[in-house]
Amino acid sequence: MNKYAILPCNGLDKCAGSITRELAQILAEESSSKILCPVFYRVADAKYNQLAEEMPLLVIDGCATRCAAKLAAEKNLKIAEKIIITDEAKAANVALPRGLRLGEPEKKLTREIADRLLVVSETAAEVESKEQVAFPEQLNYEIYKRDKFIFRIPNDKGFYFNENDVWVYVSGNRARIGINDFIQQSLSDIMYFTPPSIGMEVEQFDSAGEVESGKAVFEIISPVSGTVISVNDKLNTQPELMNNNPYEVGWVAELELSDFDSDQEFLHEFEAYFPILKRKVDEFRV
Repeated sequence: MNKYAILPCNGLDKCAGSITRELAQILAEESSSKILCPVFYRVADAKYNQLAEEMPLLVIDGCATRCAAKLAAEKNLKIAEKIIITDEAKAANVALPRGLRLGEPEKKLTREIADRLLVVSETAAEVESKEQVAFPEQLNYEIYKRDKFIFRIPNDKGFYFNENDVWVYVSGNRARIGINDFIQQSLSDIMYFTPPSIGMEVEQFDSAGEVESGKAVFEIISPVSGTVISVNDKLNTQPELMNNNPYEVGWVAELELSDFDSDQEFLHEFEAYFPILKRKVDEFRV
C-alpha cells in the first residue's frame, strides 16, 4: 500500500475540523502515512518539504476556506489528492453538528472516506500511467472583440462546449477539459484551483473541480462522463496559467470516456457555440 504525506487543516473549532484530524490519524495508522503539522510547517518546513517530495501529498481541508490547500500553494507543493470534509458530508447527506465530538454518522463518514482513499492510493499510479490525450500542438482560434477585451475560442475539429462554458477536446476514447476564455476573463485573476481526484468517476454535469478568484468561485461542470486519468498539476502552484491560456497550458483534467455518444446530445461544436459565447459576452459587459 502506498503512503501519503498528509497535510490537514488546523481548524479544530468545528466538527469538520475534528473529522479532518480523525481522518488523518486513521490514514497514518493504517497506511504508514506521515502527517504534516500545518502550524509547525509554517515556521520550520525543511523536514516536511522532504516528506512531501518523497510521498504523494494528500491535502485534507475541513471547509471551503481551504487553509491546508492554500498552505500547500504557498510552499509550492505538488498536490496528489484533495479532500474537503464539508463537501464530502454534503455528498453523503450527513448534516454536521455544531459540536466537536463525532457521533456515529460522522464516524461512519470518516471511515468511508478513509476506505476510499486507501483504495485510491493503490490504484492512482495505474490510472496516471495511462496514455495522455493526443492534444493538437497548435490551435486555431476564432476571436470575438468587445471593447478592449478579446475572447478566443478554438475552432479545431474535436472541440465541444457545454452551456456552462467548459470545453472538451475528444481524441479516441479520451478527452481533455478546461474552462474557456470568457470564464477566465470574467473571474479575472485566478488564485486557487481545486482539481478532481485521479480515478474519480464523473457523470456529465458533475463537478470536475473549482477555480477561485477574488471575484467568485467557479464550479467546473464536466461536459462528459468518464474516469479522471490525469490532472494539470501545474495549476496547483500556477493557477494563473488559466488566465494566460485556458486551452493550451491552463487545461484542467483528462478523462477516459464512458459514453460520449450520449454526452454529445448536450454539447455544442464551434459553429453552434460561438453565437452563445457572443451573447454571453455582450450581456456580461452591459
